[in-house]
Amino acid sequence: MLKIFSTQLTGLFKKILENEEFSLEDGARLLAQAPIGDGIIYIFGTKEMKAVEVEALEGAEPLKGAKALNKAQFEELTEADRVLLISRHSTDDEAKELASNLWDKGIPFVSISTIEDEDAESPLTDSADVHIDLRLTKGLLPDEFGNRFGFPHSMAALFVYYGLKFEIDEMLSEYDL
Repeated sequence: MLKIFSTQLTGLFKKILENEEFSLEDGARLLAQAPIGDGIIYIFGTKEMKAVEVEALEGAEPLKGAKALNKAQFEELTEADRVLLISRHSTDDEAKELASNLWDKGIPFVSISTIEDEDAESPLTDSADVHIDLRLTKGLLPDEFGNRFGFPHSMAALFVYYGLKFEIDEMLSEYDL
């Protein structure tokens, strides 16, 4: 089972890379504006997506110029700041509320989530300056009844995070930051 999961996970990463390459570059460019200027990259993950927050802030190679975003800090955000907002689905209520508030306040942000319904409007995808789709709409593994299970949303989000981080680090190195 683990071998099948590994193969499917590799396929998911490849699909994200192929379909979201330009969004990853645009997202990194937007986020890099904060440390290049006088801003901070704030990171906010809902539910299991807090894994990205932890990796970015406490991992072996933390993201330069990044802090966790909590609701108390929201009023302190300035136009120089950037936000990375991560949720499992584009329909996540907490993420949609934060996206709407960021939009209203004029704070540029990048969102990462699986788009559940391409036709549905969502403040998370519609108001984000850049949205990166995790493309994890069904489980990676089949069960004996034809259902699917195995939704590694946090693993997919960490893959995207590292894509953003590597691009950001490269951009910041040009500025000796």
